Amino acid sequence: MKKQYIWILLSCLSLVACKKLDQKPESTASKEAVFGTENGLKLYTNSFYSMDFLPKNSISLDAMSDYLAVKSVPDFVREGGFAANNSSGWSWRDLRNINYFIENCKDPAVPAVVRNHYIGLARYFRAYFYMEKVKRFGDVPWIGKPLDVDDASLFAGRDKRELVMDSVLADINFACANITTTNDATRTTITKWVAYAYKSRLCLFEGTFRKYQTELNLGSTANKWLEESASAAEQIIKNGGFSLNTAGGPGVSYRQVFTSNTPVANEVLQSAVADLNLGVLSDANWWWTSGTYGAKASFTRTFINTYLKLDGTPYTNDPSYRTQLFKDEVKNRDLRLKQTIRLGDYKRITSGQLVAAPPVFSYTFTGYQPIKLTLDDTYFDAGALNTNAISLFRYAEVLLNYAEAKAELGTLTDADWALTVGALRARAGITGSLTTRPTVADPYLTANYFPGITNAALLEIRRERGIELSLEGFRFSDLLRWKRGPLMEQEWNGFYVPALNIPLDLNEDGILDVAFYQGTRPTPAVAGVTYVDVSATVGAAINSQLLKNGSSGELTWMKEIPRKWLERNYYYPIPLNDLQRNPNLKQNNGW
Repeated sequence: MKKQYIWILLSCLSLVACKKLDQKPESTASKEAVFGTENGLKLYTNSFYSMDFLPKNSISLDAMSDYLAVKSVPDFVREGGFAANNSSGWSWRDLRNINYFIENCKDPAVPAVVRNHYIGLARYFRAYFYMEKVKRFGDVPWIGKPLDVDDASLFAGRDKRELVMDSVLADINFACANITTTNDATRTTITKWVAYAYKSRLCLFEGTFRKYQTELNLGSTANKWLEESASAAEQIIKNGGFSLNTAGGPGVSYRQVFTSNTPVANEVLQSAVADLNLGVLSDANWWWTSGTYGAKASFTRTFINTYLKLDGTPYTNDPSYRTQLFKDEVKNRDLRLKQTIRLGDYKRITSGQLVAAPPVFSYTFTGYQPIKLTLDDTYFDAGALNTNAISLFRYAEVLLNYAEAKAELGTLTDADWALTVGALRARAGITGSLTTRPTVADPYLTANYFPGITNAALLEIRRERGIELSLEGFRFSDLLRWKRGPLMEQEWNGFYVPALNIPLDLNEDGILDVAFYQGTRPTPAVAGVTYVDVSATVGAAINSQLLKNGSSGELTWMKEIPRKWLERNYYYPIPLNDLQRNPNLKQNNGW
């Protein structure tokens, strides 16, 4: 395996190395050609970016979350639907590659500061590798060196979370201290600021996980991690030179971050960038607009209700919110709503023409159809054609990490609030409560999401995190660390339907869009209207799409298949094949 890595790298080096009179013949080049030159170190560490454990983009990572209704219940939360024999993720191949580099990057021919920069990159990737393993499985074996196939350590048991995470923290601290690159104009590589951003992310996860997962008995160590998270975020805030994108104004600046072909440099720290010439494109439109390829994911009404009004007050303060029609409930709301779902004046481009585009019920089950990550031209719907850059780290997350860590520590000030949540809400067009922390807990958030939280500022930070980072792949991890897995059982509900057989104009353009019926489809049909059957059964089959009150009320989806969250679901089971190969691993509780 060692030889494989070296010869692959040497093949690359032979294409780019300058010819010298004393150069060794390419066919006899040695390990020193890799570890004895900065170019060799760069080529080796570039290989880390394609490792399997890294998300290549985040377009579909929230498919399993509490706020999206999808076309089928995920097996992981379906009673009896998941077990050790269909678990995955217990792969260590990438770790050996990283450890091999760290162990061999010690040639004095390369200056120490240069070597430490590349070791810092390797240790960043090792921290990322292990954080993903710990989030998925809990305790895992810590392996800090490249193991041979006959090494006894391959058959050892798992190490305690404390040991592994302390090692992860040491790795990410080394990366932050030693990575020398502070700016990458392409926003595609790891810089010092990306390392700090990842540190703020992983430390926030670990601190809150230890605080709320009380059975770990690690609550006394939670604050250390929260302090590390806040400190890492503060480094970026004070020294990174980043800011929120505000180009174009509150009505467009948020979504612009996700639809731009070039990463929005002032806000984005790292991005998955498409390249049309190389054929490196994403399937964002295909996944989010296809009724067959993607998950037909749509937001639930319970979550959409959390978007504030423009004056900064909760939408749910209005007692009529339960029966407001779609066209009315989306008005005068946080402007991120119109940049996240189809509503109002949203239009798409078809054959060069702007065309009104209300929610399409051949795709959405709830009426809240996402647009955040998609391009407006329908050309991009037909395959993996997307050219927009997908953010992996952005400044908005850093601000939220800082705010949450400080709130959990009890040290959040009004100035911190204004710098973080206040700034994010101002970008979204919200005018109220931007400079002072809230003091009254929103009863809607308490009742529907966080019954154990009484800290009003912390509740609002969690609201803000859900809205600002929606569809970016954070939600399931957030539920784990907050110990709110039961939210995965929450009803998949949609917008309010006042009565059967009444066509609705969803975007108020004068054209009727959708009508709901039971039994026989109304005749004569109104041209252009999509008719949706909400009968209890369709023929002999159970109908998954209903109205809550029978002939009126919120849309509901897939009620006949219950979702069940058990305590064991905070971790995945060790895959059965790996457990059989090494019984010393022992299975996670409940699996």
